[in-house]
Amino acid sequence: MSHNRGILVVEDEPAIADLVAFHLREEGWDPVVVAEGERALKLLQKTLPAAVILDLMLPDIDGIEILRRIRQTPQTKLLPVLILTARGEEADRVLGLEVGADDYLAKPFSPRELLLRLKKLVEGKGANAKPPVIRFGVLEVDEGRFRVKVGDDLVEVSATEMRLLVELLQNRGKVLSRQQLLQKAWGFMPNVTHRTIDTHVKRLRQKLGLAGNYIETVRGVGYRWLEEPPSEASPSAASKKALKNPQQRKRISRSTGETKK
Repeated sequence: MSHNRGILVVEDEPAIADLVAFHLREEGWDPVVVAEGERALKLLQKTLPAAVILDLMLPDIDGIEILRRIRQTPQTKLLPVLILTARGEEADRVLGLEVGADDYLAKPFSPRELLLRLKKLVEGKGANAKPPVIRFGVLEVDEGRFRVKVGDDLVEVSATEMRLLVELLQNRGKVLSRQQLLQKAWGFMPNVTHRTIDTHVKRLRQKLGLAGNYIETVRGVGYRWLEEPPSEASPSAASKKALKNPQQRKRISRSTGETKK
């Protein structure tokens, strides 16, 4: 486990903030509690905690915006963030995970569950081993540097999309159910429907363009990354353009690269 025991708790309800801080101290953590988003962001500029526990409903800045800024800042983009909020609707959970939350826990909550999830997050991101660069066809994924390239083009992905991409790549040729992807890519089972994964896969395919064709949908089951990259025989310009559009991808024949009529 990391020697960093600091936890930044961004929570404006005093009773909940005190409860979380108490249990964190009991487990040997060193919590710092703030009630405003601006103050939290300023603290993160000075020092990095082991993780952030973030409420969404704050008096000055919405928690989603705080999370977005954390993920957009180089020194904090890999910082573990656990959302703890009363906004427990599926749409809120999906949005939080899409923007880059590592975990999402709705209030009311179990302090024991919170501590277990926090421990898993910190230990999971505290590994010293640098992930290898993965190359597959036109795709290059450097998880350690948080960089994705398709050909010569850099592709911007969220933290959640990176985890999903790496999980699929590491299981090339294997069919992963939506439930498996929820468990493996996030390390927990959020109380959301399988539409969560479908939404992530759709957006990931759109961002990857030509490389998005490496992800196969297995109807009624889940998704599979191709076992081997397809032949990179140069497709026509029209085919390349069509392959970048997920709506037209199904109309492209893999064998000829021609649009079906």
